[in-house]
Amino acid sequence: MQKKDGMNYAPTGKANAVVGKGEFPIAAIGLDHGHIFGMCNGLLEAGAELKWVYDPDPAKCANFQKRYPQVQIADSEEQILNDPAIRLVAGAKIPSERCALGLRVMDHGKDYFTDKAPFTTLDQLELAKAKVQETGRKYAVYYSERLHVESSVYAEQLIREGRIGRVLQVIGLGPHRLNAPSRPDWFFKKEQYGGILCDIGSHQIEQFLTFAGVKDAEVVSSKVANYNNKEYPELEDFGDATLIGDNGATNYFRVDWFTPDGLGVWGDGRTIILGTDGTIELRKYIDVARDPQGDHVYLFNQEGEQRFSVRGQIGFPYFGKLILDCLNGTEEAMTQKHAFKAAELCLIAQNKAVKVE
Repeated sequence: MQKKDGMNYAPTGKANAVVGKGEFPIAAIGLDHGHIFGMCNGLLEAGAELKWVYDPDPAKCANFQKRYPQVQIADSEEQILNDPAIRLVAGAKIPSERCALGLRVMDHGKDYFTDKAPFTTLDQLELAKAKVQETGRKYAVYYSERLHVESSVYAEQLIREGRIGRVLQVIGLGPHRLNAPSRPDWFFKKEQYGGILCDIGSHQIEQFLTFAGVKDAEVVSSKVANYNNKEYPELEDFGDATLIGDNGATNYFRVDWFTPDGLGVWGDGRTIILGTDGTIELRKYIDVARDPQGDHVYLFNQEGEQRFSVRGQIGFPYFGKLILDCLNGTEEAMTQKHAFKAAELCLIAQNKAVKVE
């Protein structure tokens, strides 16, 4: 697994199939972002069968097939969409193109699983809402910094157990390594990537909704800047926002592209969750200068102080739940309303952001 480069960070876990062989065939369309590998890893570990892949770039398809030798390279997107056996299509296209692919997938009677950010405009979100209503299909989103991080999964368990009482505030820190020479052209075009709050900020808002039990929120303030990358005038290398949830919980998060080369991973992602009876801190990817492995959970409450190292211990239940949701018409993995609300709030934060000059 690539730990230095966040764009190609693709976690793997233990196989925990929820379906039998051949019961849930899937396909991948759109290989513009390396998150497609994490998405497919999670689904395969949960028992999905990867049948097809398509991207206009043959080199990307060849690289994908090298990773997953069982997959067939389709001649076109239509070949996959017209295959009645395919239950779900996973996609990691350029962010501005993700919604349009999802609409086509749902029009063909299949569920859709997209990389974040799922939209770059509020108009796209409205189109997706309408299509979900029309077709009854799912528009699932890979919010990987919670769904594919064992420390985050464990934190949710601790909160549900009441270990820190009522959650009052979530602070999220999401630094990333820029590594500009390795990035595709679309990464630097605002219309295509959507802005830093729309893009990597989506992880932070989604985890706030989850950890604090928030159904809706107000974006109180947000700001973005290009502090140190003037050669890429449309890039935002810093962003932050403050939100107030409908239950009174608050959120502050900061995202940036300033991870230095000396850090052993692509970003020192941290989350601090304040409750009425205690606090949880997540050191997701590294414990700096102490432990190069991630998934450290620190808990202190009325009973004392604890530290949990949970890598390889918790697993990633989202993917199996998503498969069963697609088969059974349930919403155990994530509700559609939740997935869309996280997307909506990050778009609002992006749209109203003050630009720091």
